[in-house]
Amino acid sequence: MKQKATVSSSRRKARKAYFTAPSHIRRKLMSAPLSKDLRTKYNVRSLPIRRDDEVMICRGHYHDREGKVTQVYRKKWRIHIERVTRDKANGQTVPIGIHPSKVVITKIKLDKDRKALLDRKNRSAKKGKYTEKDTAVRARGSAADHGRALRGGGR
Repeated sequence: MKQKATVSSSRRKARKAYFTAPSHIRRKLMSAPLSKDLRTKYNVRSLPIRRDDEVMICRGHYHDREGKVTQVYRKKWRIHIERVTRDKANGQTVPIGIHPSKVVITKIKLDKDRKALLDRKNRSAKKGKYTEKDTAVRARGSAADHGRALRGGGR
């Protein structure tokens, strides 16, 4: 059964949306999981990959190789990692494209936007406008206001 009336469950439409996605949406779709120690440190499972992150390849011919991301090739859905290259017949070296879901981020390139993203995605942090202390103070204050209103006090 359909969950939402506004979202299609058609495989054809989902594939079309994926393969024709614009660059700003591809950024999010090209996310990579964090390593176990980073996951426990930040309480975040995955992040959109970016240029200077350090990653370890987990799948395929080049698995267990580590390196820094040199390029995020959104048009081809691939990332290029330093020292993951092959030699062409004319002697030129070309980078091998690796899909971001097949790597694990081992070191994050942190700047203020990335820190804000990690804080937003942190699953253990208490979210909301008020803390426990604020709500307790508010509850006492509102009860006093209520009593004053009943007595006809105030303004």
